[in-house]
Amino acid sequence: MEKKDKMAVSRKGLGLMLAGLLVMVAGYILMMGGGSDDPQVFNYAMFDFRRLVAAPVVILAGIVVEVVAILGVCRAKKKSE
Repeated sequence: MEKKDKMAVSRKGLGLMLAGLLVMVAGYILMMGGGSDDPQVFNYAMFDFRRLVAAPVVILAGIVVEVVAILGVCRAKKKSE
C-alpha cells in the first residue's frame, strides 16, 4: 500500500483558490447597495455601471482564477508522477 502523506492541493493551489475567493467577494461587495429607503421612490443608482457590468465581470474573473487553481494543481500532479 502506498503512503499518502501528500495533500491533494499544493500550497500554491490553495493560495490561488483563496485569491479567487477574495476576488469573488470583492465582486459581491461591488454589487451591494442601490436600494431605496422609500418603496414608492424609484432609485436609478440600482442600474449603474458598477452593479450591472463591473461586479459581474469581477465575479467571473474570480471564477476563472478558481478554475485555473484547480486545473493547475491537476496539471502539476501529472508532471510529478
